[in-house]
Amino acid sequence: MLDGCQPWPHEIAAFYRETDCWRGETFGQILRDRAAMYSENIALTNGEEYVSYKTLDERVDQLAAGFQRIGLKKEDRVVVQLPNTIAFFEVCFALFRLGVLPVFSLPTHRYSEIQYFCAFSEAKAYIMPDHFNGYNYLDMAREVHENTPSLQHVITLGETEDFVKLADLYMDDQYIQPEVSPSDIAFLQLSGGSTGLSKLIPRTHDEYIYSLRRSNEICELNEKSVYLAVLPIAHNYPLSSPGVLGALYAGARIVLSSGPSPDEAFPLIEKEKVSITALVPPLAIIWLEAVKTRSYDFSSLQVIQVGGAHFSSETAKRIRPAFDCKLQQVYGMAEGLVNYTRLVDPDEIVIHTQGRPMSPYDEIRIVDEEDREVAQGEAGELLTRGPYTIRGYYKADQHNAKAFTSDGFYRTGDLVSLNEAGYIVMEGRVKDQINRGGEKIAAEEVEDHLIAHRHVLDVAIVSMPDKFLGERSCAFIIPFEQTPSAAEIKAFLQKRGIATYKIPDRIEIVNSFPQTPFGKVSKKALRKMITEKLANV
Repeated sequence: MLDGCQPWPHEIAAFYRETDCWRGETFGQILRDRAAMYSENIALTNGEEYVSYKTLDERVDQLAAGFQRIGLKKEDRVVVQLPNTIAFFEVCFALFRLGVLPVFSLPTHRYSEIQYFCAFSEAKAYIMPDHFNGYNYLDMAREVHENTPSLQHVITLGETEDFVKLADLYMDDQYIQPEVSPSDIAFLQLSGGSTGLSKLIPRTHDEYIYSLRRSNEICELNEKSVYLAVLPIAHNYPLSSPGVLGALYAGARIVLSSGPSPDEAFPLIEKEKVSITALVPPLAIIWLEAVKTRSYDFSSLQVIQVGGAHFSSETAKRIRPAFDCKLQQVYGMAEGLVNYTRLVDPDEIVIHTQGRPMSPYDEIRIVDEEDREVAQGEAGELLTRGPYTIRGYYKADQHNAKAFTSDGFYRTGDLVSLNEAGYIVMEGRVKDQINRGGEKIAAEEVEDHLIAHRHVLDVAIVSMPDKFLGERSCAFIIPFEQTPSAAEIKAFLQKRGIATYKIPDRIEIVNSFPQTPFGKVSKKALRKMITEKLANV
């Protein structure tokens, strides 16, 4: 087990092997097997580029040889920040083959996050595009490289004069295949994070591949399926629920979209005969409005998944009549547990719940503040453990002591209730986290940036309701010496290099914060204040 990771207890790991949850598969071998089974079948489609399973497997080997040539070896960490491209798969599977661990980051992350991921994981390499969506990643990469001692290589998808071109690393040389065990850590994902910057989540081959297999069974994915990826595929949801990795496991075809706009996605559904895609609630709303004025052929579309944030029942009931396909609600977390509504469930379940656990070996508890289980139908915090739920974050012993119970249950921080049929209904969150249309914002992280502003004495960031995104962020600021404007605050945060979606949507200037009986800032009172203010506008 990689240093800094919590090993699975021996008896529990043995149980999951005995029950056929863990079959001893690795990602590198899975692709090899699928290339043998579905050789000339198309694995990936990106624009006019169509890549077969055989070609993908060969390209992965070529890149693995190049990565090994520059010195990447088993258990090295590599921060991967790539958009929805074929290169994403070639990079990841080449690293899998070598036992090198991708650290998945998102295209929207900026210097503050990327430098932290590189430094905290002690990454040896960082892989990113030269430009994407109008942003110049090369300038950021130079700064990250200068400030991260462990970083030996910066590798660029595209043109560069300063760094290594990814295209130059595809080699026909043979490489030495290290021994990669199914119980090894395969990669590190990012947590949604409720305090500070994201924690890193270690996922093993065994448990993550089990989650793909179960997802495929429930979502009925097979080699004839066509999965359209419109969300950033480094996110756990479009990566594995069943996502692009589930699609590859099934021998299906993946159609890549660089963005989620109906103008790009709708023609792809018609042209590529897409059968399943995954959306977040704000995007589902956009698609529902757009479909009213479009005339594309959606007859191939069988399932639209919606997850990543709470999906209102009023919006959920519109999906089936608008697209003439099934809605599947998905509620899960990068730490493990995934819940699905089933494709055979009645509308009442699909519209009003967020699904039930996908594995018969998932264990859940719904508890009050004293960890006592609540009665059926009552709201409480969701605790979970199972064959694909982690036992601890990477290099986070102190946090793990709070985030996990002594018997291995993960404290999700989500408030849920359970109906009579065992389906979960989202009720809110315990954690101080803002879910802005599926993008998770840790209030503490942004507060730490804002407190550095010379005219900010104190700051508290809370969620505020939003009909479109579900939640937006509101920063309550106590000024120092003079009152900064909202434009000044936002410009300051942009210069600090944080992701755009983390910049507060609203600034409220106050003289003091309401406090709890224990003398702490009452964010509950602040949320009530802004909710009432918005209601009176």
